[in-house]
Amino acid sequence: MTKSQATLLLTLASATMILAAWGFQYIGGYPPCKMCYWQRYPHFAAIVIGGLALALKTKIFAWLGALAMLITAGIGIFHSGVERKLWDGPSSCSSTSIDGLSSDELFNQIMSAPLVRCDEIPWEMFGLTMANLNALASLAFAAGWLWVALKKD
Repeated sequence: MTKSQATLLLTLASATMILAAWGFQYIGGYPPCKMCYWQRYPHFAAIVIGGLALALKTKIFAWLGALAMLITAGIGIFHSGVERKLWDGPSSCSSTSIDGLSSDELFNQIMSAPLVRCDEIPWEMFGLTMANLNALASLAFAAGWLWVALKKD
């Protein structure tokens, strides 16, 4: 496989991840939480990076593609831990305690709470959540981008 072929494949892989996320969201009825959106942004970046890499044939874009995939994998790993209650997520999208809150503070917390929580698992297959699958796929994509970056011309 050539570097250009691998770059195209990796660019299409990120596009496929975005299309799958939209499919879950708009067809499957699984609205994303805040961290789900965070995991999408590096895939959008990788699509642009892949296009630039194909057009400009500069190795720096392969390194940037790997970085984007490592970022989304890291977010996916963090999100996976939040879903499994291994650690707390952002207070803006995870369950928080209401102990000691005044009625005004409780009202404000309720009114600012997201509709979709980051610490709940809306879907899983064979014990893997969407965040797990993104993390695993993105690590594989990062390895592909690193192969492109390190491959001799």
